[in-house]
Amino acid sequence: MSRVLVAGVDTSTQSCKVRVTDAATGELVRFGQAKHPDGSTVNPEHWWRAFQEAASQAGGLDDVSAIAVGGQQHGMVALDEQGRVIRDAMLWNDTSSAPQAEALIDELGAAPAADGEPEDPHQRGIERWVKAVGSSPVASYTLTKIKWVAQHEPANAARIAAVCLPHDWLSWRIAGFGPVQPGENAHLDALFTDRSDASGTLYFDAASNTYRRDLLALGLQPDDATTPGAAATEHAERIVLPRVLGPNQVAPVNADPSIAGAQVPGGCIIAPGGGDNAMASLGLGMSVSDVSVSLGTSGVAAAISEQPVYDLSGSVSGFADCTGHFLPLACTINASRILDAARAMLDVDYDELTKLALDSHPGAGGMTLVPYFDGERTPNRPDATATLSGMTLRNTERRNVARAFVEGLLCSQRDCMELIRSLGAQIDRILLIGGGAKSLAIRTLAPCILGMDVSCPATDEYVAIGAARQAAWVLSGVDDAPDWPISIDAVQTGTPTPQIYEAYVQARG
Repeated sequence: MSRVLVAGVDTSTQSCKVRVTDAATGELVRFGQAKHPDGSTVNPEHWWRAFQEAASQAGGLDDVSAIAVGGQQHGMVALDEQGRVIRDAMLWNDTSSAPQAEALIDELGAAPAADGEPEDPHQRGIERWVKAVGSSPVASYTLTKIKWVAQHEPANAARIAAVCLPHDWLSWRIAGFGPVQPGENAHLDALFTDRSDASGTLYFDAASNTYRRDLLALGLQPDDATTPGAAATEHAERIVLPRVLGPNQVAPVNADPSIAGAQVPGGCIIAPGGGDNAMASLGLGMSVSDVSVSLGTSGVAAAISEQPVYDLSGSVSGFADCTGHFLPLACTINASRILDAARAMLDVDYDELTKLALDSHPGAGGMTLVPYFDGERTPNRPDATATLSGMTLRNTERRNVARAFVEGLLCSQRDCMELIRSLGAQIDRILLIGGGAKSLAIRTLAPCILGMDVSCPATDEYVAIGAARQAAWVLSGVDDAPDWPISIDAVQTGTPTPQIYEAYVQARG
């Protein structure tokens, strides 16, 4: 009997990866990858071409029975009535909409304080956003980018007939849709998404599973009025937003057989897909009380919670996950690049940096690094810089500098974990992933700084694995996702050193 195959797609900022997978076991069958262009604004057609190239490298998708797409979150893809991309997509890392994020906070906070609300209008706005959609505006989120277009490109804003996210757009293209001629039906109503990605837009409430078109209207308002005008409100009601599917719900369309499923009776079904962090948690098999700490260019601590989480300070994003639960998440701008900064400062490679750091002692002889090299998001200090404090003639040695950089990186992730824990999320297991997790120094010191044992899964493409697992889940028609094994390279143990984090907290203020 031939095995059933599914495909998981990871359309990330850097590249598109296609993982053809055995639906029963999760075993990798074929794999392909193609690069995306650099930049913070991108024509989505590049994603389409990269997907086609990656699928070809993976041996094609003719024999695939189900497919799901995991993707970079927040990116704004604006379509006109013919399904044409109006302007290059503004990605999560496009910070030009930072002023619009602040304006959205102030606009929602302008109305007088109700009982129990802060007197400060800005803080009041943050709390109101969190209560409305789980998160407070920062430049990453989709709505801030819509507002930027409304203010800087009003002619483009007026043409918007639909707004979707990168994974939504690619799923729609896989279903065979795309730009049409004037007068033809572009089938914008065939756009679909999932709770995890929709919860990163600022106009979807994952707790009630509803779009907030009143907040979308605030983004379409071309000025900083505290109440959207009639034109913005009417436009917000008219815009097509992707249908939000449940975690194991089949999309209302099949894949175009010229793209996937040509050899499969009945064709290839499409699963909801999801945001990259939620897909990675599904790929890792995370459950309630697990937290992942991902060390890439940025650092992300994400936990699975049964209930929505509301951080009224705005530091923790209250996203949904891909299983029907929630994914409170805290993100730092600085992560693995901290190690790169240490290498540059000491003129060493990664192995030499590890040797130096492990040759030092806990606390780096009294040195403490606060690693806000490019400003910081958690805590929200966009104009901050890094500081290395506590240096004396006695302790200023290369090994202590190396140790301070490693400890500083881990302490910044401990900040994220403590924020999530303070909101009531239980943390019983830590999964350490990402490029920075390859460092032996990071692995060795992580349990000491984070305060508990740390599991290190094997290096793999967990977003693509999560997408493939979702595809297999949807194909099966059962209530629970398939129980695919993951490989744990090691469980790191160590003696907790709370004094290091305490010194760090004092140094960062």
